[in-house]
Amino acid sequence: MTSLDLSPAPGAASRARRLRAQTAMELRLTVRNGEQMVVTFVIPLLLLIVGSRSDRFIDSDRPLDVLAPGVLGLAIVSTSFTSLAIATAFERRYGVLKRLGATPLSRSGLLGGKVGAVAILQVAQFAVLGGLAVALGWRPEEPVAGVVWLLVLGLLGTIAFGGLGLLLAGTLRAEATLALANLIYVLLLVGGGLLLPLDRHPEAARGLVTLLPSGALGEGLREAFATGSPGTFVVVVLAVWAVVAAAAAGRWFRWE
Repeated sequence: MTSLDLSPAPGAASRARRLRAQTAMELRLTVRNGEQMVVTFVIPLLLLIVGSRSDRFIDSDRPLDVLAPGVLGLAIVSTSFTSLAIATAFERRYGVLKRLGATPLSRSGLLGGKVGAVAILQVAQFAVLGGLAVALGWRPEEPVAGVVWLLVLGLLGTIAFGGLGLLLAGTLRAEATLALANLIYVLLLVGGGLLLPLDRHPEAARGLVTLLPSGALGEGLREAFATGSPGTFVVVVLAVWAVVAAAAAGRWFRWE
């Protein structure tokens, strides 16, 4: 009869296993946070319902063609920027990130887990918001191409806004991050090109809005669902923001 080897075998789990575990934990914490879920789901849902029933909100014969892609873009900003920045800032303030820093979880593992949880939540957002928009009467001209580009632009937007959110959370105090993240969210909602097309903005501001990640995301989604392609310029703008924001977050994010 052979004896079992019960001697300890210390060592860190593989990088992939650590990333999966952190992503699952981040997802559970986000779902349990009522305030984050309001920003993530409730606000976009309310805007979609109210806007689809009011001609004054979107001056168009087919308001959902303008509003639905914009609300999908807003959902990306809500989850990957505002909620992520605020939650991470307070985790940093209370020492949670400092304790994680003492584990085999690397900085890239922490950031990757947060972005992974955001991506999973966004898939749920796309399903809920897209399904509601269709139930309200949205009939995009290019639904298949639009969905494909939603995933592509959504990935770039998630990396861009997630990097910016983590940059705020990793460099500023929690209170400053809370105030600034909410202020930026409101500014992008009102004049960042998410809900309203570029031609509805003042002519002097259109050039700036097209260079914002929010403007590129909103305009790109509207064009993708209407014509089947967002245009090269939009993709380039989002890709540049994604690279720069991710690099900045990786460089200046501090655990404490």
